[in-house]
Amino acid sequence: MSDVHRTRQFTIQIIFIAVALMLVSKAAHLQIFNKEQQTRAKFAAISRQVLYPARGIMYDRNNERLVYNDPMYDLMVTYNKIDFAVFDTVGFCNLTGMSVEGFSNALNKDWRSGKFSKSVPFIFKGKISAKEFAFIQEHLHRFPAFTLQMRSARGYPHSNAAHVLGYIREVNQNEISADSSYQLGDYIGASGLERYYEKELRGEKGIRHVLIDNLGREVNDGKGAEFYQAPVEGKNLYTTLDLELQKYGESLMVNKIGSIVAIEPATGEILAMISAPSYDPNHLTIDQSSRAQKYGELLNDASKPFLDRSILAQYPPGSLFKPIVALIALQEGVMTPERHVGCSGGYYFGGQRLTGCHNHVSCSNVASAIQHSCNAYFVTVFRDIVDKYGHTHPNKGFDEFNTYLKKFGLGDRLGVDFPGEKKGFFPNSDYYNGVYQNDGFWKSIWIRSLGIGQGELLLTNIQIANLAATLANRGYYITPHLVSKIGDAAGGELVEPAFQRRETGIDKAHFVPVIDGMEKVVLAGTARSAYIPDISICGKTGTAENPHGEDHSIFFAFAPKEKPEIAIAVYIENGGWGGSYAAPIASLMIEKYKRGSISEARLFLEKRMKEANLLPKPEKVANKAKKQPRVRPRSEQ
Repeated sequence: MSDVHRTRQFTIQIIFIAVALMLVSKAAHLQIFNKEQQTRAKFAAISRQVLYPARGIMYDRNNERLVYNDPMYDLMVTYNKIDFAVFDTVGFCNLTGMSVEGFSNALNKDWRSGKFSKSVPFIFKGKISAKEFAFIQEHLHRFPAFTLQMRSARGYPHSNAAHVLGYIREVNQNEISADSSYQLGDYIGASGLERYYEKELRGEKGIRHVLIDNLGREVNDGKGAEFYQAPVEGKNLYTTLDLELQKYGESLMVNKIGSIVAIEPATGEILAMISAPSYDPNHLTIDQSSRAQKYGELLNDASKPFLDRSILAQYPPGSLFKPIVALIALQEGVMTPERHVGCSGGYYFGGQRLTGCHNHVSCSNVASAIQHSCNAYFVTVFRDIVDKYGHTHPNKGFDEFNTYLKKFGLGDRLGVDFPGEKKGFFPNSDYYNGVYQNDGFWKSIWIRSLGIGQGELLLTNIQIANLAATLANRGYYITPHLVSKIGDAAGGELVEPAFQRRETGIDKAHFVPVIDGMEKVVLAGTARSAYIPDISICGKTGTAENPHGEDHSIFFAFAPKEKPEIAIAVYIENGGWGGSYAAPIASLMIEKYKRGSISEARLFLEKRMKEANLLPKPEKVANKAKKQPRVRPRSEQ
C-alpha cells in the first residue's frame, strides 16, 4: 500500500473516531450532566386540568347560612386515551369498587346524542368521598385516561325553603350551545335562586397545566406556577328571607296545599315564600346516590311538590279584590266614601237576583261594605266604573279600569328576581269583544262578577301579597325581591340590586276608608280569628269554589295599621272559607314576626292550625266533581 493510501486511511479513521467521541461526549452530557433535560425526557405530556370554583353561598337576612358547599370528587375519563389492548379492567374495577358490568355501562355512552364526546373528559364515577379519593389517587397512575376532579356539592343546614333556593344539575347540550363557558359535566342552577342568579353564583373556572411522566404520574418540576390560573369563587347571595319565619310558615303548612308570601312593605323584601307541599333540598344534592330515585318520586307525586305555588299557581282572588275596586271607584269619582247601597241578600237586576250575598245590614259606606264583604255593593260600584261613559260604551271605562290594575301589578309579571313567575290574568275589552261576537257589543252587567273577584280574574299569591303591601304603603309598592345584596366570597364590596318603586296613581286620602274597612274585617268581620291584642291587623278574607273538593281559603293583610312592617297573603287549597284557615295562619305568621313567639293565649290556635290535615280526600273529590262541573270562584264573607 502506498504512503498516500495509508495517509488517506489514517485520516478517515481519525475523522470517525473524532465524530464518535463527540457523540459519546454529547450523550454523556445529556445523561449525566444536564439534570433538567434528563427530567424532561421522562415527561410524556402536559395535561390541562380545569379547576372548578366554589359556588357562591346563600344567607338569610340575619346572615344565617342557607346553602353551603361540600367538597367532593369526580372520577373523569377521556375515552380516546384508553388503550384497551393493555387496559387492566379487573384491576381498575377492584380499585374503584365497580363490577365489570358497571364499568362497561359507565364507559359506553350514546355518542350520537351530543351529550358526550370521546375526546372530552366526562364523569365516569361521581360523588367520591375523601377516603375513596386518597385510595384511588395512589393507584391512578396505572390508568392514565382517568383523572380525579374536585367539585363542590351543595349542602343545606336546614330542610327549608327548597323552592326558593332551588337545586343544581348537570348542563344539557342546549345550555352548552347557548353559553360556551359550560362544558359537559358542568353544573348549573336548575330552579329557584340557583337558576336566577346562576351567573353570579357559578364563579369563573381556573386552569392548571400539569406535567405527566411516561407512567401517567404528575411531576412537580418546581415550575408549576407558570401553568396555573386560579379559579374565581362565585359571589354570595344575601337573601331577604327570615329563616325563622320561613320555618314557622312551613310548619303551619304541613298536610296542606297552598302558599304563604310575606313582604316587608317599605322595601319590597320578601320575608317568607312558602309553597306546600315541599321537599327537603338535601334529597336533591349532587352527591346523593339516591338523587335520581328521589327526583322521580317527587316528579310523579300527584300533589306536585315541585310546583312553586307562590309564583306559578294562578288563583281567583274572590273578595280580596273588593278593596281594589273601591280604591279605583273613589279615584274615578264614581262614588264617595259615604256612599250607601242597599242589600236585600244579593244584587238584583230586572227584578231577578243575579248575585247572592250574606246576611248583613245594608252598607252605609265603603268601610262597612268591605267589613261585610257586600256583593251587591261592589257589583254596583264596579258597573259604575265600567259605565262611566255610558251603558252602551263600556269599553272605554273598562280599559281605564284595566289601566289601574296594571299599576297595581296585576295582569303582568311583577319582576320578582325569581324564574318562572306567572302573569296572572285580567281580561281587557278586546277579550270581551271576542267573547261576545256581536260587533263588539257587550254590557257591564254581563261581566259583573269581576267586581267581586270572580269570573276570568286570576292572580298569583305573590301578586296578592303585593296588593297587601301596596295597601300598607297607601298607594305604591317596591318590586318584591329575594336578594338584597350580592358580594364576592373574599369579602369584597357588596352590590345592592336596584328595585323600582311603582305608583298606583290613587290619592292617599282614598286609602283611609278602605283600610278602616279592612281593620273592621279583623275586629268585627269575617276574620275575627286573625285578631291579636295589641297588634292592629288590616285584612280581607276570600273564598274560591273548588269543584274537586272543599273550597279554597284566602286571606291577605298587613300589620300594624300605622307604619306597617309585614304584608302577607295566605292561600289554602281545600281550606274552606277565608276565615277558617287562611286568616288564622296569617295572624300567627304576623305574631311570630312581630314578637318572635306565639302568646300563650293563642297556642291552642297554633296547635289547631299545625295539626289540621286539609289534603283532599278522594271520595269527596269524586262526589263534589259530580255536583259542580264548572270551576267558579265565589265571593265570601
